[in-house]
Amino acid sequence: MVENSISASELLHRLRELSNRVEGGLEAPGPRPGVEFSELLRTSLERVNAVQQTAAGLGRAYELGDPAVSLTDLSIAMQKSSLAFQAATQVRNKLVAAYQEIMSMQV
Repeated sequence: MVENSISASELLHRLRELSNRVEGGLEAPGPRPGVEFSELLRTSLERVNAVQQTAAGLGRAYELGDPAVSLTDLSIAMQKSSLAFQAATQVRNKLVAAYQEIMSMQV
């Protein structure tokens, strides 16, 4: 049985890359010295929230009949939101698994 494993830092790096791609940004920079893990996690979650808020705003505008919002734009925004949320959920799952593994270690 082959087990795929990935470190938490690599997972966060991939989440930042995905978030930047979703937002149409450039490639995510590498790890910066002196940056706390909690700060990276908070920033990533804020980006996911921003993408979801944008999609929700476009949805409301489309429902109200705003001619500037097309169904295509709404669909793309909703897909970006969904992908960002799925990536964040996977990061959470990996963090919980890592925490459980650490807690089960014998000291």
